[in-house]
Amino acid sequence: MNKLSIGKLRGLQQISDKKGILTVCALDHRGSLQKALNEKNPEAVGYGDMVQFKLDLCRIVSPLASAVLLDPVYGAAQAIEAGALSGQTGLLISTEMTGYSGESTARITKLLPGWGVRKIRRMGASAVKLLIYFRPDVKDVASRQMELVKALADDCIREDIPLLVESVAYPTAAEKTRPEEFSRKKPDLVLEAARQLTVLPIDVLKSEFPADISYEKDEGKLQTYCQQLTQASRLPWVLLSAGVSYDDFKKEVEMACRAGASGFMAGRALWQEATKVNSREERLSFFRDTTAARLKEIADIADTSGTPWYARMGHPDGRFPDLAEGWYKDY
Repeated sequence: MNKLSIGKLRGLQQISDKKGILTVCALDHRGSLQKALNEKNPEAVGYGDMVQFKLDLCRIVSPLASAVLLDPVYGAAQAIEAGALSGQTGLLISTEMTGYSGESTARITKLLPGWGVRKIRRMGASAVKLLIYFRPDVKDVASRQMELVKALADDCIREDIPLLVESVAYPTAAEKTRPEEFSRKKPDLVLEAARQLTVLPIDVLKSEFPADISYEKDEGKLQTYCQQLTQASRLPWVLLSAGVSYDDFKKEVEMACRAGASGFMAGRALWQEATKVNSREERLSFFRDTTAARLKEIADIADTSGTPWYARMGHPDGRFPDLAEGWYKDY
């Protein structure tokens, strides 16, 4: 049974819905969003374009989501200042730089300069998010990534705010030319990442689906992989969308939640088609009609089948031990 500090408990309550399920809209994309908005010339997508896209989407999805994930460069403070983020919606903020350093087959995450956990806590956010590229079998790089997670987790303990870690596998040089080989290894990579990362003092694992459904079609195997992921993770885990189509992500959410996931953090699966629309009016219409409907649909699936985050922490009814009198003196 995990003992939660009061600040972490409050943060997890804020980013989950009344059933203890995380139904989060992810919108902390930076370089990938610029490329999606202008594939030929991403640099032409300016600060104002990025902020407007995020604020427009945030206004529509934030009343429907348990929380919104935003970045500090284009979205987090801007959404608060503009009143685009519902006061009843949790706020997660990312800490990493966009992209990575090192070779594409040995990726190292870097934290955003001038930013950190203390500032995230100061601005009133509910939780901290860190994306790491992680290959447990590339041991020297994995060790450096684990050290980064541990250092950030320690910062979150000091500031008493939850930390969600997103783990993403990537192909080695040999696998880049043989994608079927990377797909074959994907379940083992995802499961081992869950085993290793949830040993660290983080709070929620944001995991990839433990297989590539464009290669693996056996739903029995896919469901088993999800169950194995629940067993591998010592903590609540939620599913990331990884840029797949909405229809594929919906299937993944159904299987993941039946197997013990505590919800999802959905990004491009909800809104990626809107990046190809040039008219702001048409884009807003897509957000209102399509993105909102998608979010409601998968949230209903997660609420029906998912496992509350607090149940994964040993509190099936959501009740935590009473505080002792005078607890605040030592807080």
